[in-house]
Amino acid sequence: MTASTLSTAGKTPWHLWLIGILALLWNGMGAFDYLMTQTRNASYMAGFTPEQLAYFYGLPKWSLATWAISVWSGVLASVLLLLRRRWAKPVFAVSLLAMLPTFVHNYLLSKGYEIMGGAAALAFTLTIVAVGVALLLYSSRMVKNQTLR
Repeated sequence: MTASTLSTAGKTPWHLWLIGILALLWNGMGAFDYLMTQTRNASYMAGFTPEQLAYFYGLPKWSLATWAISVWSGVLASVLLLLRRRWAKPVFAVSLLAMLPTFVHNYLLSKGYEIMGGAAALAFTLTIVAVGVALLLYSSRMVKNQTLR
């Protein structure tokens, strides 16, 4: 290690706080959506069509399980990032990998594309994947430069 590396090794860069808080908010929205859907919160679910409600309430258990793993590991990884723990990286990876079976179900094994809004729903799904990849890459970089311990 160089002298400059040692002098900054203990400091948390400002961007970690920004990315960590944004990641927690983003993943928190996913967790909120999951909770409201699974508890069938009437006011939250009122914005969906009867066909969409039937789709949500008819999801197979394996798809619900991978959705839950993805959402809650995303929240945990965000907290770990804010705590500067290197476990954020593998937990972000779990979150990203767990969302893939759910998306396979939604777009390949069912009529989720048509029921949930077509291209707009797919665009949002791709945004979710892009954010997941970005958070995994960011946490990898923070592990590599020893910001995460």
